[in-house]
Amino acid sequence: MAGSQDFAVDPRNAAARVWLNGALVAKEDAKVSIFDAGFVVGDGVWEGLRLHRGRLLFLDTHLDRLFAGAAAIGLDIGMDRSQVIAALNQLLAANGMEDGVHLRLMVTRGPKSAANQDPRNALGTPTVVILAEWKSPSPAIVTQGLKLASVSIRCSPAEMFDMRLNSHSRLNLIIALNEAIALGADEGIMLDPHGFVSSCNATNFFWVRDGEVRTSRGDYCFNGVTRGNVIRLCRENGIPLALGDFPIEDCRAADEAFVTGTFGGLTPVREIDGVPCRSACPDPSPAGCANCTRP
Repeated sequence: MAGSQDFAVDPRNAAARVWLNGALVAKEDAKVSIFDAGFVVGDGVWEGLRLHRGRLLFLDTHLDRLFAGAAAIGLDIGMDRSQVIAALNQLLAANGMEDGVHLRLMVTRGPKSAANQDPRNALGTPTVVILAEWKSPSPAIVTQGLKLASVSIRCSPAEMFDMRLNSHSRLNLIIALNEAIALGADEGIMLDPHGFVSSCNATNFFWVRDGEVRTSRGDYCFNGVTRGNVIRLCRENGIPLALGDFPIEDCRAADEAFVTGTFGGLTPVREIDGVPCRSACPDPSPAGCANCTRP
């Protein structure tokens, strides 16, 4: 069983450097204080980015989301946009990375004078970390697709806990994933407060019925960059698309389904709540069919 975040191991990552507060350090030396706001209370924001053929994909959109998220929680990153880009490029150059790389840019409120949630106790120096790894989705994900199961944990509205913030606080999503794993699935489908399909615990969710691509309205799900690109491509190419309030029964009857995220791009789904999707194998090549475990 492999979730949407599962990856193929690459030995080159053992020697990859980490960007930590302006310094390039070995992984074993990449450490932060136990009083760091991110460690103490999950106080921070992050971005996932993808390096493909020498380019950081959709970089402007990712940085827009990063700075908007920081502003929403009153966090001064301590770097402007050009400085963040320079740090990203510095790390990639130091590691000799040009393709097939996933990056995680993390910013917390930094060390605090005491281990509590009050942001006024921060010492004023944010912690900025950039991880860059050669990382590709596990072949099992691509050839077999994911098993999804609906779970009891709901996506929350912005006035409670805004799912559109890439926050370091992910406990509700981890609980949802644990429930899905206990059900024998790879990832959980989460409903919104009104009981309609919203998103998965780590990715955004799309399905197809009767030639129409369907997904949630987006009020309660991740503000996904890849989700936005799928929606845009559908509209630009005349592909029928519906953003709406759908019950879980609607996606159980899907002809096909997929999840989206920066790491995996578009990842196929083979089963929802024990019901196989009616589409062909995600990888129709002979090699893909030989590895497929779908009924």
